[in-house]
Amino acid sequence: MGGTIRAIGLMSGTSADGVDAAALDTDGRGRARAGPWLTVAYEPALRRRLLALDRRDEAEARAVESALTDAHIAAVAQLGARPGAPAALLGFHGHTIHHDPARGVTRQIGDARRLAEACGVDTVADFRSADMAAGGQGAPLAPLYHAALAAGLEKPLAVLNIGGVANVTYLGAGDGPDAGVDGGGAGGASGSIAAFDTGPGNALLDDWAARRAGLPMDRGGRLAAAGAADDARLAALMADPYFSAPAPKSLDRGHFSALADGALEGLSAADGAATLVAFTAAAAAAALRLLPRAPKRWLVCGGGRRNPALMRALAARLGAPVEPVEAAGWDGDALEAQAFAWLAVRSVRGLPLSLPQTTGVRAPCLGGRLYRARPRRGGGGARESAPE
Repeated sequence: MGGTIRAIGLMSGTSADGVDAAALDTDGRGRARAGPWLTVAYEPALRRRLLALDRRDEAEARAVESALTDAHIAAVAQLGARPGAPAALLGFHGHTIHHDPARGVTRQIGDARRLAEACGVDTVADFRSADMAAGGQGAPLAPLYHAALAAGLEKPLAVLNIGGVANVTYLGAGDGPDAGVDGGGAGGASGSIAAFDTGPGNALLDDWAARRAGLPMDRGGRLAAAGAADDARLAALMADPYFSAPAPKSLDRGHFSALADGALEGLSAADGAATLVAFTAAAAAAALRLLPRAPKRWLVCGGGRRNPALMRALAARLGAPVEPVEAAGWDGDALEAQAFAWLAVRSVRGLPLSLPQTTGVRAPCLGGRLYRARPRRGGGGARESAPE
């Protein structure tokens, strides 16, 4: 039970760029040794279908799910062919098409049973529903992995993940992934760990760049750097009630879309991009009032760390050094996929995936559903079961 397992984590983020696959040798607690990783970009047509998907169109959702699952199978095959990557377990997040924590609803598409059978590897999926059934937000789920990685770093520390949506993990002194869960660490101490979605990440900027400049994203922050943020419109964006809500809290990718469409009307492509960059940074700064203490350092992961305009805006607002996670020796491109490899191992070992401080769940919560790659004795095909 205590040894390491080689797992591959699979992540398809709300930016819908592609599948991130990362190998990890881990015990699901403090030991985690990163292996090879890769990203398989979605074909443009699949990305367009993912971004346009209406969850009420079940026929299209099933068709997109099939293509999405094929892309994940291909990613596992490509990674598994590399030295050091063949895995005993897969952690399959799927792709979120709807997240409404106020109504206790979240939906990730992806056929975990078919993935397990095609890859011949036991697969853990459905990471979020147990948390939501127990009163949690179902997100974010990477904070306990952040705590494991950051065990030797100076605290308090903030890890800011900027994907389609942005989320923060606050780590206080002495924090570890099982602090307050099973008697280890200082989880009962005030200010040990906190996590929540801060607000927009890259999604609004990606959509704006596509609609107004014909670009798939604001690569390198060049569009935003050519413009100027409109302070009055930024204030209108920051008036959204989400920012006055207590934590833990989480968002759907499209939460701010209608608001942003109205607030940015009439702006040039460059000024709109600059305003959206300022919005992401201002939302992260607004999170400071919800943290137990001001972090001494911010480490940034996700695609947002590659946007120099955004990194400058964060540095101007956060009052502490802002660096990409590579400054701590982590790999920001592989990090979220690694997290789901780590969570898959925790799931099969019966360890919590979320805490009251990270999702608002009532108590430390188990999660994930295990899909067997091959029949068990007396069975007739791949089975699914609760974590074991």
